[in-house]
Amino acid sequence: MKETVLAFGALYGGLAVIFGAFGAHALKKRMSEDLLKSFETGVKYQMYHTIVLLILPQLLTFSSALEESIGWCFITGILLFSFSIYGLCLTSMTGNKWRFLGPVTPLGGLLLVTGWALLFLTVI
Repeated sequence: MKETVLAFGALYGGLAVIFGAFGAHALKKRMSEDLLKSFETGVKYQMYHTIVLLILPQLLTFSSALEESIGWCFITGILLFSFSIYGLCLTSMTGNKWRFLGPVTPLGGLLLVTGWALLFLTVI
């Protein structure tokens, strides 16, 4: 599990840099200010939680289901939260907003919060 968490950390970290640059350069003139702020929020949350993914293997052994759940909550939460924001922003920009992604964002956020809560339970 340590390798899986680190692999996703590396993948998500690289993608956060790519998406951040894409937003700052390619989308800046094409997206409204509100959409660009939302896109940037997705990038920020992705990078913040990617850092957590890179630190977790230093703190946890992943020898219990609880510890593995922490990793999966963060991995899945990043995917659902940030990538649904990217999808909503990009499709809104073209005028064909994918509304089905709207409920996905808070589900991803709930998984991120759950990851934090489980981490708290693990360390106390």
